[in-house]
Amino acid sequence: MGEATQFTIITGSATDEKMLCQGPAFLSVAAVVDFELTLSMPSRLTADTGVDALTHAVEAYVSRKANPFSDGLALNAIRTIGRHLRRAYADGGDIEAREVMMLAATQAGIAFSNSGVALVHGMSRPIGAHFHVVHGLSNAMLFPAVTAFSVHAAESWYADCARALGAATDGDSNALAADKLVEALRALCQDLEVPTPQAHGIDKDEWFRLLPLMAEQALPSGSAANNPVVPTVDEIQDLYAQIYA
Repeated sequence: MGEATQFTIITGSATDEKMLCQGPAFLSVAAVVDFELTLSMPSRLTADTGVDALTHAVEAYVSRKANPFSDGLALNAIRTIGRHLRRAYADGGDIEAREVMMLAATQAGIAFSNSGVALVHGMSRPIGAHFHVVHGLSNAMLFPAVTAFSVHAAESWYADCARALGAATDGDSNALAADKLVEALRALCQDLEVPTPQAHGIDKDEWFRLLPLMAEQALPSGSAANNPVVPTVDEIQDLYAQIYA
């Protein structure tokens, strides 16, 4: 999905910081999106990139910079990913699942390129930089907890996401649907065998030693400011602590 966005990441090797670069200069003139190139992807990479695409779509929809153009693309991507990500993970040769997941990932990329991402991405970058966790996996580690932190500030928007994902119905109240989204994300990550930082092998002492620095680094990109709840540094530290184990 990066091929259809105006964003790229550069890692500062001296500081272990991932820096976000954005603007029209980073946007491709054209992109070839061929799902057949994904058929050989291993299941772990399939899961991580699939959750990354879902994160792009949900954060694009609940972003403070969301707009009608990004909304339609985001909801369609959520709907598609909800029906096909588990299939692609279980069977990498499932051609139908691979094709529609590729389309959904591209739609989600265009969506967030027009509305921005939010706190999951802001907190994900420091994990990747300091502990060399791949981007989609660090997003997946954070996604349920950060969503639970944020839902109360934008229940109707998260409820729309829950209904698109297939986790809630039109008969559910917005509050119930938003809660069901959090539970659905937890269940999805469990089904896709997303490890905690601890299970991934990250040292506990090092994780907690770096919490203050990671929390500070999560803010400058602006992603956190797009979140329905704009967090304090202390709240970001608390979220990092929650997800470790």
